Amino acid sequence: MQEDVYNVFIMRRIRLTITLKETLINDVDMLIDGEKIRNRSHAIEYVLLQSFKPSVNKAVILAGGKGENLRPYTYELPKSMLLIKGRPILEYLIHDVRDAGIREIVICIGHRGEKIKEYFGDGAIFGVKITYSEEKIPLGTGGAIQAILPFIKDQSFVLLYGDIIVDLNLKDVIQFHKDQETVATVALTPTDNPSPYGQLELHGQSIVGFHERTKKGKSKSNLVNTGVYILNKEISHYFPLSKKVFMFESVLQKVIHKKQLAGFVFEGQWFDIGSVVNYERAIKYFKKK
Repeated sequence: MQEDVYNVFIMRRIRLTITLKETLINDVDMLIDGEKIRNRSHAIEYVLLQSFKPSVNKAVILAGGKGENLRPYTYELPKSMLLIKGRPILEYLIHDVRDAGIREIVICIGHRGEKIKEYFGDGAIFGVKITYSEEKIPLGTGGAIQAILPFIKDQSFVLLYGDIIVDLNLKDVIQFHKDQETVATVALTPTDNPSPYGQLELHGQSIVGFHERTKKGKSKSNLVNTGVYILNKEISHYFPLSKKVFMFESVLQKVIHKKQLAGFVFEGQWFDIGSVVNYERAIKYFKKK
């Protein structure tokens, strides 16, 4: 028995004798840094682990909310189509996904969803392929995700809430997620006023507690949920079998209970466009920028 340098699990190892090209051995030796990768054996194991980790080729964007807190802006538009510097919020998210090398996107639509379809179409003009999942009745964030799981086909995927603008490299979050080997990873950011947002307690790199909005001065953590996730196919095991309408936060509580939710902390700019105040604050920020 020996501790695996890449994760917290204790694994039984089997000794193998292999023959490699000299050029490959040289490449393997370049990975040895004396800390994370201590020797040639660990380097080869690292390369194999990376190759077998699930790839992330799809993204899901939740854009079906009514945006009642954003009225009168959202009487005619879904909130993900509100403009920042002349472009819809959703367009920024699609660019973020594309820049991470992901080309297949599912957009979950509801209220005024036709506006989204008219603007983005099949996604070709934006360099991606877009499929739409249309809610006939509001399903909640959890129900919306559950409805598209057949499209995901047992693959890992990026999940984004459609009412955010975030200065975050998704490639970094994806790599972090692969290194943690958990069912799910959520991006977190510190804020001076966490009360209006979902707050997450972090121990090391593991989420140990999730709290809904709290009263001012009663916050449980200054780290808030940014609405950016990486989810493995196993996430489906945490969804309720008998419900169609529910919130994703109820699923997260189960994942946390099993110690399968990792937290990626970043300090880049983040806007939750969930209210008129936040929307106007984002407009002012980007106007100056």
